Amino acid sequence: MTDAPDNHVIPTVALCGGTVVVALDPPEVMTCDVVIAGERVVALGTAPSGVPRHDCSGTLVTPGNVCAHHHLYSALSRGMPYGLAPPRNFTEILQRVWWRLDRALDESSVRVSALRGGLDALLTGTTTIVDHHASPNFIDGSLDVIADALAGLGVRSVLCYEVTDRDGPKRATAGISENRRFLASQRRLARGMVGAHASFTLSDETLAACAEEARAAGTGVHIHVAEDAADQRDSLARCGSRAAERLHGAGILTDRALLAHCVHLDATEVRIVSATGATVVCNPRSNMNNGVGYSPFNLLGLYSPTPGSPGPAVALGTDGIGGDMVTESQMGFFRAKEADLATPPSWPLARLAAGSRLVARAYAEPLLGTLRPGAPADITVYDYLSPTPLNSDNLSGHWVFGLSPEHVRDVYVAGELVVAGRSSTRVEEGRIAAEATAVTRGLWARLEDVPAHEYQPLRGDNE
Repeated sequence: MTDAPDNHVIPTVALCGGTVVVALDPPEVMTCDVVIAGERVVALGTAPSGVPRHDCSGTLVTPGNVCAHHHLYSALSRGMPYGLAPPRNFTEILQRVWWRLDRALDESSVRVSALRGGLDALLTGTTTIVDHHASPNFIDGSLDVIADALAGLGVRSVLCYEVTDRDGPKRATAGISENRRFLASQRRLARGMVGAHASFTLSDETLAACAEEARAAGTGVHIHVAEDAADQRDSLARCGSRAAERLHGAGILTDRALLAHCVHLDATEVRIVSATGATVVCNPRSNMNNGVGYSPFNLLGLYSPTPGSPGPAVALGTDGIGGDMVTESQMGFFRAKEADLATPPSWPLARLAAGSRLVARAYAEPLLGTLRPGAPADITVYDYLSPTPLNSDNLSGHWVFGLSPEHVRDVYVAGELVVAGRSSTRVEEGRIAAEATAVTRGLWARLEDVPAHEYQPLRGDNE
């Protein structure tokens, strides 16, 4: 039990009576009060007298979840009309769906997609979103629009603009400039990375520029890696090496890099990524939806850490399929378990903790993702009445087989109650839904005039 707060720190609220998950990896569960002062957890134990109390009896109190790879603009794609021939492969999915949608985005649709997507995440217990944004016809200032929208909801974020050569050199340069400009800004609830699409839409010169921007800013590159075999075919045709090898040679793979997907890596590439200590983000539902396969880092039978290497941190994201990390972690676990029955119950908790560590480094907050004294008070309260004992040894079983995003009752971010009784305390949800519907009508109307993208990877699927 931790001592009461220091006399110089005035508690603002105590979450009382809950079962508290102090940490996810390894799991640490206590029955105690969580005392918050300002933006931080200051004590675990019995709340001092006189501190305002938030009754959490019968609940599960956990660190807030992190979505480590998101595309918030996908919030406006639900039910989107589609009149082209059905895509036959991953490249055509990009050409006919996503690379059309991102070219139709404008400032209003970027803003409302961040509001709608951020709210969806928050209401399911996700307190931080690591977003990878693209809007080729609205680049300059786009990250400010997203950061402001998320901050208005009370969501923490790590943002970047997706640099790519597929829309021409001027837009590639503009994307680099947008990352640089945003990284230089000072925001309480937002941090930046350098965004890059994927090896197969990036020239050597643009890759080098992204690596240099990240190095100069002391951050990493957030990039898709070998999501589909087309990325590997392009890299082999372009330079005679595989995608991870090319990225490593360009200086992209560092211990601060965020590598989304990493599905089609061979054993050599797995060793390269492992040796860098980069964070790999698996996106199980998206990979299943696109039929691209499963990351070797997601399946124990395909990934054996190299002895002596730091190994990558393996986190989880949604790749734009909402912001619900409870469901994402459960689905990912079931897919991994299907492939390898030796997959341990701790699988989802370890990956969620890895996402928190990524954000902790971005914010220089080493305790973020825990509820230890001194940690940022990013907290989710689940109205979860457990039918069986719940402790450190069996938390993972409750997480996978009992917990639901519908159990989310309250959410704190940086000490502020931003969801109370399943509703936002900051915004009127009905108003945002109505605004999103109105903006989406205009977005979809513009989309009708946007043709399939002509960009092809070398030795692409369509050739």
